[in-house]
Amino acid sequence: MAELASPRQLRVAFMRWALICVPAILLLGTISGRIANSDEGNPWFDALSKPALMPPAWVFGAVWSILYVLMALALAMILNARGAKGRGVAVALFLIQLGLNLAWSPVFFAMHRIMLAFGLIAAILLWAGATTLVFWRIRPAAGMLMLPYLAWLLFAGMLNWQIHERNPNGVTLVPVRGDTQIIIQ
Repeated sequence: MAELASPRQLRVAFMRWALICVPAILLLGTISGRIANSDEGNPWFDALSKPALMPPAWVFGAVWSILYVLMALALAMILNARGAKGRGVAVALFLIQLGLNLAWSPVFFAMHRIMLAFGLIAAILLWAGATTLVFWRIRPAAGMLMLPYLAWLLFAGMLNWQIHERNPNGVTLVPVRGDTQIIIQ
C-alpha cells in the first residue's frame, strides 16, 4: 500500500520546485528586458512623453523582480500539487501568459509598437486572470500570489495606453535598431 507523503517531504518537494522556478523565471524576465533594451538610456523610450503617474525607472526593475518571484512560487505550488485536478491546464495557462509577458518588452522597447504592446497587455491580463482562477482552485495560496501581478498588469496597461495617447507618432521618434531612415525634404 502506498503511503502519503509527510509534511516534511511535501515541503522539501516544494522547495525543489521553487529552486528551479524562481531562478528560471527571473532569468527569462531579465533576458527579455536585455534583448529589448528596456534599461535606462533607451533613446526611443527617453524621447517619449510620459504620463504623470510614470514611476522612476528603478521601480520597474524592483517590481518585476518581486512579481517574477511571486509568480514562480505560485507555479512551484502548482507543480508540487501532484494528482491535483486541473494541474496540467494550470501549468499550460501559466506558460502561455508567461510567454506573452516575455514578448511585451521586445514589442514595446525594441520594436516601438506601442498599440501592439497594449494589445499584448490585454491578452496577458486575460491569460493571467485565467491562470489565477485555475491556480486558486488547486491551491488558493498560489492564486493569491498571482494577485499583485494582475494589479500591476492593470497599472502597466494604463501607462501603456497613456503613452500611446501622448505619443501618437511614437513609433517614428527614434529608428528601430537595424532600421535606416532617409528623410527627404
